[in-house]
Amino acid sequence: MGLDGKPETHRLQDALAIASVTIGLAALILGWIEATHFPGAIAGLIGLPLALYSQMISETTNERWLNVVGMVASFLGVGFALNNGGLSL
Repeated sequence: MGLDGKPETHRLQDALAIASVTIGLAALILGWIEATHFPGAIAGLIGLPLALYSQMISETTNERWLNVVGMVASFLGVGFALNNGGLSL
């Protein structure tokens, strides 16, 4: 069963949408914490292009919603991480 609730699934698109949300939320949480700004910045830098690509190939509205959430979370995660020290160790 896919994200659209139908038996015929879009496995790649569903997996990318879920991955973009997961990585985006990880970037948001890690970027918010000052001690983990570096992994948060890396997660955000990986999550944003992943969400953009996933948005480009998405086929259902549910996938698109997840992609937008992943994009925003990744962007904010990178912003918080840069505010807390960015890519410096």
